[in-house]
Amino acid sequence: MFTFNLPARIKPLSLAMLSIGFIACTDQVPMTANKATSNSEAPSLTAPESNVTNEQSRDGKPVVYQVFTRLFGNTNTTNKPWGTLEENGVGKFNDFTPEALASIKALGASHVWYTGVPHHALVTDYTAYGITQDDPDVIKGRAGSPYAVKDYYNVNPDLASDPAKRLEEFEALIKRTHNAGLKVIIDIVPNHVARDYRSVSAPEGVSDFGENDDTSVEYARDNNFYYVVGETFEVPTSEGYKVLGGDSHPLSDGKFEENPAKWTGNGARAAKPDINDWYETVKVNYGVKPDGSYDFATLPEMYANKDTESHSAFWQGKTVPDSWVKFKDITHYWLAKGVDGFRYDMAEMVPVEFWSYLNSSIKQKNPNAFLLAEVYQPDKYRDYLHLGKMDYLYDKVGFYDTLKQIMQGTGKVSDLVRVHKEVSDIAPHMLHFLENHDEQRIASPDFAGSAEKGKPALAVSALISASPTLLYFGQDVGEDGSEETGFGDPTRTSIFDYVGVPAHQRYMNDGQFDGGQSTPEEKALRHFYEEVMTIAATNKAVLGEFVSLHDINLAIENSNYSEQQFAFARVENGHGFIVIANFSENSVNNITLTIPQAPLNIDDPQQTLSALLSHDALQLEKRGDNYNASISLNGLETRVYAF
Repeated sequence: MFTFNLPARIKPLSLAMLSIGFIACTDQVPMTANKATSNSEAPSLTAPESNVTNEQSRDGKPVVYQVFTRLFGNTNTTNKPWGTLEENGVGKFNDFTPEALASIKALGASHVWYTGVPHHALVTDYTAYGITQDDPDVIKGRAGSPYAVKDYYNVNPDLASDPAKRLEEFEALIKRTHNAGLKVIIDIVPNHVARDYRSVSAPEGVSDFGENDDTSVEYARDNNFYYVVGETFEVPTSEGYKVLGGDSHPLSDGKFEENPAKWTGNGARAAKPDINDWYETVKVNYGVKPDGSYDFATLPEMYANKDTESHSAFWQGKTVPDSWVKFKDITHYWLAKGVDGFRYDMAEMVPVEFWSYLNSSIKQKNPNAFLLAEVYQPDKYRDYLHLGKMDYLYDKVGFYDTLKQIMQGTGKVSDLVRVHKEVSDIAPHMLHFLENHDEQRIASPDFAGSAEKGKPALAVSALISASPTLLYFGQDVGEDGSEETGFGDPTRTSIFDYVGVPAHQRYMNDGQFDGGQSTPEEKALRHFYEEVMTIAATNKAVLGEFVSLHDINLAIENSNYSEQQFAFARVENGHGFIVIANFSENSVNNITLTIPQAPLNIDDPQQTLSALLSHDALQLEKRGDNYNASISLNGLETRVYAF
């Protein structure tokens, strides 16, 4: 079966090309570690109480559980490449039962990110429900990309048991999620929309994107799109690639009517995009001229130190591009329905000033709203936090990429310590993850080849800082993403096609969510995840001070501690925990674990540290200014000790 090797939505692409002229050129204004955690507008590191009716107290960090909503509850195991909804099945909102939500909460989750909820372009025919038919020539996969949103005022009809009541079913899911003590996050994709955006559910008086555009010009401030004037859109082609894998479809003819052509979502300006462009989408205009200059007020640098109320006041009385207003109205619509926050796709391709405008308006509606942005340029991190008023950003380019190399056996722990230090002033705002819908599954051969190699990485990633941790569904049972589903290649669980997720399906156990069909290895992995994430969610020290023990242990003579082990402490008011993780697949004996007296806040000749995971306690002996213990670690073993 031929699978076309496309980058699809794998990001970042060549961001220098994609975002030139679209990023606000503001100077970095550093935020001290104290400001990061004490400023009145810094995001709370405990879960907000709004909307949630059964929330338990949390002393630790936020934990976001990402579900690909279309796949989560699917019990069909057919997995035919390019299979239809009827052939391969699809998950529904109703699959998120109290049992399902309890299983998510058992992983320490405070928030559920329901990925793929807004109604996006898809091949399945819903014309009987008043929804226009989408053209597969500008759709990726059989089920469509969740990042080609077609109607921001409704939800994906695939996800509803009754498509006519799809919005009511999602509203019921919001309530069930809140009743389970969890909060709801959905995607907002500000940089682009589906090639054929057409809302059938917009409130009265709300116009569609592009509805009032002047298409005779490439650019106008209040146009929602950019145009290739005088040219008609052409569907991209590539040798060997066939829409829907070659299956017939009434609209699959290599044509899509769009005249004049619009710029493509990644900024490509050709009437015929390249097959590797985001051709299923069109770029949204935020008042950035084609030469990169701005058609809106810019924020003074001093606003990096101002709160969201001041940012909101700054925009009062100023005219802003129409696209800004449209997205403000969209986010406020979902806030009113009980959504607790948003994950912003490719936020760095949209000007920082827009984020100031949008996020400050959201915080006036819900001060505890959880605002997470996908940003991959480290030199822009502080701009998007301070000026754009984001709560959290992905820590991919530094932390994730370095940790991945260590998991693959090519990186050094010292490099991880270094990149973590580079963001020490904003560390609580840098979300950590090991998997998400854009990244390879840990167990896939192209990543680590074994979910076991993710165990020390999970402990380090989840416990090294106060930043939120994101878990991707199926990660906790070792899903490997090996299914040949149609569009794109395996290693990532497909976001474009209808598919069952085998390891996750075994854990679901026909809706019982008890691991009843899981293998012993999958059960053990799930148990480890629950133990680690319980520490992250409930231990106060995870919000405290990070103390690296790596350099001091590397320097100890006659000890087998190396660049494949990582020891550190987290301390809060004299109490905390010690983590020592072994990234090697081999056992390591005779490690002389050395811990300075200061973080332990003790002065006894001997001290016993209790175990927070399923291992023995640790006996320390004082030698000079340090405490020492001789320990041995199994391959890929992690230990966490409380003091």
